[in-house]
Amino acid sequence: MAQPQPRRFAQIVHLKPSAVAAYKECHANVWPEILQKIKECNIVDYSIYFDNDRTLFATFKYIGTDIEADMKNMASLPKMKEWWAMTDGMQESPIPGAVSSAEGPGWWKPLEEVFHTD
Repeated sequence: MAQPQPRRFAQIVHLKPSAVAAYKECHANVWPEILQKIKECNIVDYSIYFDNDRTLFATFKYIGTDIEADMKNMASLPKMKEWWAMTDGMQESPIPGAVSSAEGPGWWKPLEEVFHTD
């Protein structure tokens, strides 16, 4: 059976100015359980960039076949909820009505891809 074509995702969230150092530090030492769960949930080539102002830009590829199921699987890990609670506290969501990464309409704002080349 052929592998599914990877789907590319890009999204943004805002970083609180007071949290820049702490955010960079926790991502320099990501908990092993978080890295393992990301891999198990078919996410690869995941990067987060900071514009040195307030915006975090994330991009990743999804190589699975059921992203909704994989995202539910990711959210089921208690350590992931702990990670999200920690990092959400350092961020401000641009999504109206956002509650957290674990609940609500979303936390990171999805971006529309307008150009791509292989």
